[in-house]
Amino acid sequence: MIKTRIAPSPTGNLHIGTTRTALFNYLYAKNQQGKFVIRIEDTDIARSTKESEQDIIEGLEWLGLIPDEGVSLRGELGDLGPYRQSQRADTYRPYLEQLLATGDAYWCNLTDSELEELKTKAEQEQRQFVLRSPYREQKQEPTPQSVIRFKVPDTKVIFEDKIKGKIEFDTSLLGDFVIAKNLDYPLYNFVVVVDDELMEITHIIRGDDHIANTPKQILINKALGFKNKQFAHLPLILAPDKSKMSKRFGATSIKEYREQGYLPEAMINFLALLGWNEGNDREYYTLGEIIAKFSLKRVQKSGAIFNIQKLDSINSHYIKQLSQEKQLEFGREYLVKNGFDINQWTANQLNQIIKLEIQRIKKFSDIGRELDFLWQQPEYNPEILAYKAMNNPQIIASLEWSQKLLYNIKDNDLENIEQLIKTAIQEDSQQMGEILWPLRVALSGKEKSPSPFEIIAILGKDESIRRLQSAISLISLDK
Repeated sequence: MIKTRIAPSPTGNLHIGTTRTALFNYLYAKNQQGKFVIRIEDTDIARSTKESEQDIIEGLEWLGLIPDEGVSLRGELGDLGPYRQSQRADTYRPYLEQLLATGDAYWCNLTDSELEELKTKAEQEQRQFVLRSPYREQKQEPTPQSVIRFKVPDTKVIFEDKIKGKIEFDTSLLGDFVIAKNLDYPLYNFVVVVDDELMEITHIIRGDDHIANTPKQILINKALGFKNKQFAHLPLILAPDKSKMSKRFGATSIKEYREQGYLPEAMINFLALLGWNEGNDREYYTLGEIIAKFSLKRVQKSGAIFNIQKLDSINSHYIKQLSQEKQLEFGREYLVKNGFDINQWTANQLNQIIKLEIQRIKKFSDIGRELDFLWQQPEYNPEILAYKAMNNPQIIASLEWSQKLLYNIKDNDLENIEQLIKTAIQEDSQQMGEILWPLRVALSGKEKSPSPFEIIAILGKDESIRRLQSAISLISLDK
């Protein structure tokens, strides 16, 4: 059975890179009717926290990436745990002892000064420094300063990467590397090999910044007599200028995206397209559709460009796809978060505000930000009331025409306000722009805003008339 894993270190919140890697592991496993495992690599005691672990698990499960085995919000799943490295200390010692017994690893008593001497000698001889410790062929009793090094054989490591193709490493360029500080303190490249074997991981899918670790892990895997693993190295996520991702370009945590009002469906859709596509221009996929279509053969070899505008566009699409009940629920929640007093509106008015915003916002945290004029009398330069070359008397005449029309409209006719105003404009031979532009600006105080019909429907007849009078007074004072 195909089995993949994501093994984050809980030293910070779940970020975009780890999430995309987790997603591709999940997609591949599910496409192959396999299993997806979440393992926590928390041996960095000083930096690992339970809060970070919780954030990682909550973030993955919010996105729908539920593990078949490993650490989950429901506790540990599966029979091959524990799935936290900090709880597996007794697991690694026998395998370290095995490598020491077979001579594939050795106690190295090199001091820091001796190591520096070897590096200096290589520099003087103008050759690349590759550590072959003088202790590699000697049986040493460990001292408190000793480390366990893997004895790198002179060979070539060749493997078929499922994304990049054939990759070859010459181990003569790879020094004997440390796999443990002592029998009770194994290091990453060693423990990850043991864990992958004991948890029956078949495919290791990760970012190509890990590719330098692969020959080391293959050598350890072979020395321990473990099953061969399949590797796939994903292209890194790059900023729009093709530099390394930074917070300036959107390298924020999944928690931050969630708090900003991005939907999990949009995040999954967007992240899947960061490095993979079906071979066409299709933009929108559900998680189930991506699983059905997913193939590592369709993963690109070069870096994937992070485009926040693309994410916004996809999220906007999914916001519009939400049920009306969910749109209203999220809308009310984020209006309150943004500091708006929703209690000043009737339920019907509030629903109209949210429905109006749903068509415009990219994420829920945007809601209300462009409609602040609904909550307070707008302040603006009266010059923007003019449509094209209109003068002040023409603007006042336009606003008074609209004011009079509103006086004669019944409150229950506001649902048809657009048709009523447009019909009146035609019957009175008015110019559409010369009526609607001053009307809209007087209501909103903005050069760009929703239509005057939508604003009147929300503000109501009396408040709309009052704002028109304020605009007339503003022009009069400006004379």
